[in-house]
Amino acid sequence: MDDELKCPVCGSFFKEPIILPCSHNVCSACARNITVQTPDGEPPPPPSRASAGSDYDYADADKMSETDSGYGSYTPCAKSPNGVRVFPPALALPSAHRHRSVTCPLCHRSASLDERGLRGFPRNRLLEAVVARCRATPAKCQLCDHNPADATVMCEQCDVMYRAPCQQRCHPARGPLAKHRLVSPATGSVARTAGAGAQSPSPAGAACAEHDAQTYTAYCVTCKIPVCYLCMEDSKHGKHDVKPTAAMWKQHKDTPQFLFHSSTFSRECQLSQALNGISDKAKDAKEFLVQLKNLLQQIQENGVEFEACLVAQCDALIEALTRQKAKLLTKVTKEKESKLKTVRDQITHCTMKLRQTTGMMEFCLEVIKENDPSGFLLISDALIKRVQLSQDQWVKGALEPKVCPEFNLSLTTDPLLQAILQLDLIQGRDSHTQETPSLRYKHAGVQKETQSAGGIPEPRQKTENLLSPSRPFIELEKCCLRNNSATLAWRLITPQPLSIEGYILELDDGNNGQYREVYVGKETVCTVDGLHFNSSYNARVKAYNSAGVGAYSKTVVLKTSDVAWFAFDPTSAHRDIVMSNENQTVSCNSYDDRVVLGTAAFSKGVHYWELSIDRYDNHPDPAFGVARINTAKDAMLGKDDKAWAMYVDNNRSWFMHNNSHTNRAEGGITKGSTVGVLLDLMKHTLTFFINKEQHGPVAFENMEGVFMPAVSLNRNVQVTLLTGLEVPKNIK
Repeated sequence: MDDELKCPVCGSFFKEPIILPCSHNVCSACARNITVQTPDGEPPPPPSRASAGSDYDYADADKMSETDSGYGSYTPCAKSPNGVRVFPPALALPSAHRHRSVTCPLCHRSASLDERGLRGFPRNRLLEAVVARCRATPAKCQLCDHNPADATVMCEQCDVMYRAPCQQRCHPARGPLAKHRLVSPATGSVARTAGAGAQSPSPAGAACAEHDAQTYTAYCVTCKIPVCYLCMEDSKHGKHDVKPTAAMWKQHKDTPQFLFHSSTFSRECQLSQALNGISDKAKDAKEFLVQLKNLLQQIQENGVEFEACLVAQCDALIEALTRQKAKLLTKVTKEKESKLKTVRDQITHCTMKLRQTTGMMEFCLEVIKENDPSGFLLISDALIKRVQLSQDQWVKGALEPKVCPEFNLSLTTDPLLQAILQLDLIQGRDSHTQETPSLRYKHAGVQKETQSAGGIPEPRQKTENLLSPSRPFIELEKCCLRNNSATLAWRLITPQPLSIEGYILELDDGNNGQYREVYVGKETVCTVDGLHFNSSYNARVKAYNSAGVGAYSKTVVLKTSDVAWFAFDPTSAHRDIVMSNENQTVSCNSYDDRVVLGTAAFSKGVHYWELSIDRYDNHPDPAFGVARINTAKDAMLGKDDKAWAMYVDNNRSWFMHNNSHTNRAEGGITKGSTVGVLLDLMKHTLTFFINKEQHGPVAFENMEGVFMPAVSLNRNVQVTLLTGLEVPKNIK
């Protein structure tokens, strides 16, 4: 409320405020400072050379028609201490034909002054009273003799201010005083003021603006101003509707439907109704602020989620590129092996023929050395034929390589590189989101996966007809798997006679069991989370429109990761847990044991992970194992029935579940040691390892349900998680 009680010119509390014709208030002294003097009908002159450095400036004044009506449109540029534009002091002009006006610093409307000057504006004594009441000093106890303390209560019946000890001593709440009403001093002061105002609605000293010696005694309804009895005798108000001040004051304040009537308009002037209207606006503004704050939080959360989805999409692109790179390298390797085999075979064949030719040459030379003519003539014909046949084997091309050393393969990356450079976000169809369709559909797929199958609409027809959609084609190059999540993409190849209303994606249970619907919607990309590790799922999709349901696509097999890659989960960890190294390393700020879980959840398969001891001080006993998601986070792992663990120090270890300690084993850990955890959900067992060697017997059996990797430690220990490891072979 302080802003309502401060002058817009000086910025201080009002002193002798006057009411301008525009209904705004200014101090009397401030009004004199913003009065402008100009010749009649002319706008204020520009600043003189002597005042060229001043901050004041004026725009052109409006025409005289506005001046005649009492209002102008001067636009000042100087500002008061509270930031509102004001006018400078009046400029000196010749005394003849002066025209004075004052401009409101809030609405900048100019009002002409008559021969009375600023005294022609009524003084706002009600505002003075409010300012005085709000700036009043705290009420003092009226029963303290020396140095009275601030009063804490006021008795409405006794009209006395008390501090607490005086009230208990002199005004106890018993006997006849028990019926007295005690209120706060501020409330009592307001009641006093209100009571005084009710008895005297026209404050003493409210002098008439035209007759200094007279006070206001009546109210002119026609002019809407208070008047004295001399004003009523003047011709100006003689024929106007004039009523007593007290009656008008009560009528304005208490009558809900009081109306002012004049020759030109009729309007309702009710302060209570105006307050109700502005109260409703203030309530709406508060609700709007709450809405904006909620919107701020939603934008923050959606931004984080969108960033995560964007990272996942980019990782999927990188993973697809990596897989394609492996395929291309395989092709290059096959081409290289084929060339090498061809050359090796040619070397072998050529070597064999060369050996045969060399042997025959040596034999012919030995035959020529012989001196037996009859024997030579007997074999010479056959020998000549053999030499000719051997020579014919070395035909043209026999001594040329069958392959060239160059690889006649090429990889065109320019289109792909251009596509990557042009990769950008697409504006979503929803004006309140900026997600790409794939991202938006991904969320829809996950949401549908969490719903029951009963929430998915049943197909309209089970048989395919001519107007039903054709069989969708699953785009394998756009499908990918990451850990235990699968992303599938599909499309329709042929044009459809009717528009597609949506698609139905189905997966089996991972054991070639019954299919279940995991998504129904219009998008053609879907990510399914929460699959089992080291499992194979069959997936298929079909489309539907107003005519019915189309045929299933070809079934594709989704093979999830053999081993789990995961990190520590910051969302479920105790607040004393400190994470680093992309949530792979954890430590603790507390001397008490605190629990942190992993991001993976296992219900099937065989899983093994290790924890490397980075720091081990003062022989603490950290615990390693598995737990349910709702295990206690502020106690050692294994203290409740939702965790299965091995806690170990530098010399020995124990297995613990539900605060039961079993199977003490010699051998502990130091800095640099590794602790392995083997969760075999095929055999339903949990086994522990230290430095690659099994530690003790099988720790726990009959492990059923969903388990999450878990660790408990205090500030003396720091460990790093190692995942994606093969199952050890040396199991006892």
